[in-house]
Amino acid sequence: MAYLTQDILNLALIGGAGVGKTTVAEAMLYKAEAINAQGNVDAGTTVADYLPREKSMQHSLAPTVCSFDCGARHINLIDNPGFPDFIGRMLAALPAVESVAIVVDANLGVDSHTMKIAQYAADRNLCRMVIVNKMDSENVDLEAITEQIKETLGSECLPINLPNVDLSDVVDCFFDGSTGDTNFSSVEEAHEQIIDQIVEIDEDLMALYLDEEELPEERLHEVFEQSLREGHLVPICYTSALTGAGIDSLLTTMTRLMPNPTEGNPAQFVSGDADETSIDLESSGHVVGHVFNVVEDQFKGRMALLRVHQGTLRNGSQMYVDDARKAMKIQHLTQLLGEQQTEIEEAVAGDICAIPRAEDVKYNAVMHDSHDEDGVRMKPIELPIPVYGLAISTPDDSNAQKVSEALQTVAIEDPSIAVDHVVALNETVLRGLGEMHLRVVLEELREDHGLTIDTRVPAIEYRETITAAAEGHHRHKKQSGGAGQFGEVYLKVEPTPRGVGFVFEDNIVGGVIPGQFIPAVEKGVLQVMQTGAISGHEMQDIKVSVYDGKHHSVDSKEIAFVQAGKRAFMDAVAKARPIVMEPIVDINLNVPNDCMGDVAGDLSSMGGMVKGSEVQPDNSVEIQGQAPLRELQTYHSRLSSVSGGRGSYSMQFSHYAPIQAQLQKELAEAFHPVEEE
Repeated sequence: MAYLTQDILNLALIGGAGVGKTTVAEAMLYKAEAINAQGNVDAGTTVADYLPREKSMQHSLAPTVCSFDCGARHINLIDNPGFPDFIGRMLAALPAVESVAIVVDANLGVDSHTMKIAQYAADRNLCRMVIVNKMDSENVDLEAITEQIKETLGSECLPINLPNVDLSDVVDCFFDGSTGDTNFSSVEEAHEQIIDQIVEIDEDLMALYLDEEELPEERLHEVFEQSLREGHLVPICYTSALTGAGIDSLLTTMTRLMPNPTEGNPAQFVSGDADETSIDLESSGHVVGHVFNVVEDQFKGRMALLRVHQGTLRNGSQMYVDDARKAMKIQHLTQLLGEQQTEIEEAVAGDICAIPRAEDVKYNAVMHDSHDEDGVRMKPIELPIPVYGLAISTPDDSNAQKVSEALQTVAIEDPSIAVDHVVALNETVLRGLGEMHLRVVLEELREDHGLTIDTRVPAIEYRETITAAAEGHHRHKKQSGGAGQFGEVYLKVEPTPRGVGFVFEDNIVGGVIPGQFIPAVEKGVLQVMQTGAISGHEMQDIKVSVYDGKHHSVDSKEIAFVQAGKRAFMDAVAKARPIVMEPIVDINLNVPNDCMGDVAGDLSSMGGMVKGSEVQPDNSVEIQGQAPLRELQTYHSRLSSVSGGRGSYSMQFSHYAPIQAQLQKELAEAFHPVEEE
């Protein structure tokens, strides 16, 4: 059907794993007659979970767009993964929508992960609603679950319908004054609570309400939308997606009450140094769109998923990507229903579409048809830092280039994946948000790209430094017939404050070492700084002063002073009480209250410390601490064991600190520097 911006509803389904988001999406598609039969997650027949890996795991692994019509509304529904390991993929999709539906399992209620992602949605000023799914589960206490939702997500969460007595359907509490027995509360009470809540933000409407006068329907709709925008109201709907109970009412609520792009809070764009720049949804002028997802297919190429924020994007349009000077031509503009692609002629402001064969487009790019919008960017999205890492390699060096290209593809598709090449260790490290996250990515590399990948725990980037001042000396003299080599260097080393790095001073007086050989001395020192003096790790925060030496008019050469500088520096370091340091990270944990003591004790046993803790509204505890990175390399599985799989953490580099004496001894004994003549 043809539709305008005002007819569009953009909504993302978010929530924990296994709560039924994909089944809710499937039931909505079926009730709206977008599909002929309702698929099943267990059977691998749903529209949203179409990837083979999703079917085998029976869980969503990436956001899936399902575009369909329902009555007079065009709905762009985004089904998102629920595992905490894939939260980055979910968060990346939120800028494409005005609204989210937080799906809660009626058997389990709201957990800490659901609270976290609900807060992400609130922080982005998205309109929110809650779907309590599996309402017909055996022995479920829907009244208790509803109260828990209010306690954890906010008192503004109010039922807009209620389950009937036998949980076979729901009773509307807002639109038409329905009557009927309910599982808990009553239609009248729920209706009154909703009206009380929304009229609070409009004094004139409040006055009419207190005078018991009829409230104009148009004004009610306006304050309802305003309440959603301001987070003053979060409607709750009840469903059983498997049986279809409550789905009709859910669609009615969405199509009649959830905002279109002009009614929701506007997307946040920035331009240059400006904090914010305006994008006009009503505009028929320049086209501006944001790429919120990129999908790579080895046969079909790269497909960019785009939310149009301004203007109308048409087939054949010439679009610039970020600040590119050369435009790309849009061909085969498509609309998505899971894996199914339908070619369309245009996408109006507010719509979501896909652009195939967009090889130069990356995640978070802004596409526009005029250089007037050069410099316009979506306000940065705070994605979790990928902390769980695995060093990867391939047994066959001939595949190194292929592995590198495959890793680039993975990083393009997933904004919460990082690929680091640690030059000092000659190691490539793949980082993600957890063990499952990397397992899925590695399966993709092996199966989709046909690569053999070996993994291991990443090496630690230790550092060396000194703790005292000392002097060093070396005379390099080599004679092997003909011209020889001669250079003599005296130097002093001293520690600098942390973070200063390497400082080199030339304090030679009287030309005892000619000026042209001073860089050679520094070169020799830097060779040791890079390769280490006692354990084979890079050195830092050292000041070196060259103050004396000797040269020979014939035999002195650059190589001689390189060697003399190198050996003099090693001589000085050996006297300067050298130490090996390790990276210390700040760690933030979220764990259930009942296992806080175990987690804190475990952190202490690793040589870490707890710096603070705070009880959260869901009775979980946020713990702030520090610990050595070497102890956290496999912490993901360790925390899962201690917390029963309910803990999560993030970490960030803090500083370097001296390692234990025994570990330094082991590293020193294992170090065998290459002797140079």
